[in-house]
Amino acid sequence: MPGLLLRPDNNLLRVSVEKYLKPEVINQIKRLDLRAQFVVKGFLQGLHASPFHGFSVEFSEHRRYASGDDPKDIDWLVYAKTDKYYVKKFEAETNITGYLVMDLSQSMGFTHRQDLTKFDYGICLAAALAYLMIYQQDPVGLITFDTRVKDSLAPKSKRTQLGTLLAHLAKLKPTGPTDIGKSLTQIAAMFRHRSLVMIFSDLLADPGPVFQALRRLRHRGHDVILFHILDEAEVTFPYDGMVEFEDPETNELVVVDASAYRRDYQSEIAAFRAMYKQECFQSGIDYVQLDTSMQFDKALLEYLLSRRARC
Repeated sequence: MPGLLLRPDNNLLRVSVEKYLKPEVINQIKRLDLRAQFVVKGFLQGLHASPFHGFSVEFSEHRRYASGDDPKDIDWLVYAKTDKYYVKKFEAETNITGYLVMDLSQSMGFTHRQDLTKFDYGICLAAALAYLMIYQQDPVGLITFDTRVKDSLAPKSKRTQLGTLLAHLAKLKPTGPTDIGKSLTQIAAMFRHRSLVMIFSDLLADPGPVFQALRRLRHRGHDVILFHILDEAEVTFPYDGMVEFEDPETNELVVVDASAYRRDYQSEIAAFRAMYKQECFQSGIDYVQLDTSMQFDKALLEYLLSRRARC
């Protein structure tokens, strides 16, 4: 499939495919269907079993009321004009519309010793999920944000959409501060139909507004997957002695005795992740806890298998 998207003169697209969705990774994703009998086909069938499937409908046409029809479907405006009973006929949407939502905050560009920054790691996950959705002919788009929504790419299901997405992802840079809660609230207002919203962020912000925005997305019927991506060092804190740390978004400097602080830090980060896990569980949101020491394709497979088992 990727070969159909590459053009000899499209160097940017080739680079993005090789960097974020290497051929061996694509082959691995395609083999998942054989190994687990669900990824590519089964995974997306699992998505189609999401709570909103079958409830997202579009108006098709009117027809005369017949015995057995639900009176609730009667169009009373038509009755007022014609003095006859007509019901609205609807057609259920058979495709899920997915949105990849990328956090562009400066903190996402951090890495301690891994080859991939948090941002690169998120892009790899997003590229794999885009491939899976387009393979199933489900439309998928892209939204980026920092302190507000920065850019959006309309969802499409055409095979060329993968190349468009990868080329767009390859040009993104994590810069500046972020306002996750405000941005997710803005994003929730953008959607016209119930959608699958896949969020990629380190969530290094005040959790209160983020929780409110996530609840708003769920309240509107969206299926939400929150990929919480931290660097390995942000989880393990592998520092010793007196160390100076700099906030990547505010440039604030702080010096700490890392050896003495490690246990408290690890306890705090564990509590932070546990808080998100509990909030997402209560809100019906899939919370995927990740760090950059995990191979992204294996981590994604593990999540997809667990999701499939719940469907």
